[in-house]
Amino acid sequence: MDFDKLVSEMRRLALEAGDAIMAIYDSPDFDVRSKSDASPVTAADEAADALIAAGLRAAFPDVTLITEEQAASHALTASTFLIVDPLDGTKEFVQRRGDFTVNIAYVENGVPLRGVVYAPAKGRLFYTIADGTAVEESGAFARDTAGPVTPLKVSAPDNGALMVVASKSHRDQATDDYIAKYAVKDMTSAGSSLKFCLVATGEADLYPRLGRTMEWDTAAGDAVLRGAGGHVVRFDDHTPLAYGKQGWDNPFFIAYAPGVTLK
Repeated sequence: MDFDKLVSEMRRLALEAGDAIMAIYDSPDFDVRSKSDASPVTAADEAADALIAAGLRAAFPDVTLITEEQAASHALTASTFLIVDPLDGTKEFVQRRGDFTVNIAYVENGVPLRGVVYAPAKGRLFYTIADGTAVEESGAFARDTAGPVTPLKVSAPDNGALMVVASKSHRDQATDDYIAKYAVKDMTSAGSSLKFCLVATGEADLYPRLGRTMEWDTAAGDAVLRGAGGHVVRFDDHTPLAYGKQGWDNPFFIAYAPGVTLK
């Protein structure tokens, strides 16, 4: 894989998808429908998905593409593939809370090596560069030229005063009970894959997810966090998540900065 080309294409497509999403987000009203699993979907999900899928297929025609909004792709099996969640956090989008993201990742031999997470309503853009390290870009987000970037590095956590981030829409009693096992200094809630990025930037030390999750929900954020020196492991046995349709079983997981003593 040409990682320079990959990063450039993923970044550009995420930004263009963000434009399409925000055009609908900023409109007076939009329709919300339910998919077969009862999760919401909007025209913004579909517009972003069409744009990203067309761009990735044109740039990387020989790489398997899996995307949340194209059900036929869910039956594909591959250990190396591109995976897309065109609008992660649709509930946040519908409620106009801003915590939604565009997610594109490249998985090789079951490992998410490169990814981009773009939060258009927040104006935050995180991605892995060609060497695999993670950055946050600032500036005007020109489509064809990257602006100033800040390298990302996870925190050096204090286990006596941890910073924890948890889901806005999926937090439950089991999550609260697990968090209660730690000495927590501060607790924040965020939507979508932004939670991975808050660990990557050092704004949080720990993000537990005790609920069903899909590969497209986690791959891009996982790649960014790995690129910042963090880890994402299964909740049950603390082994790394294994991506690929043969090995994915909707696991609970923990994303964290090394140094956190997992419970």
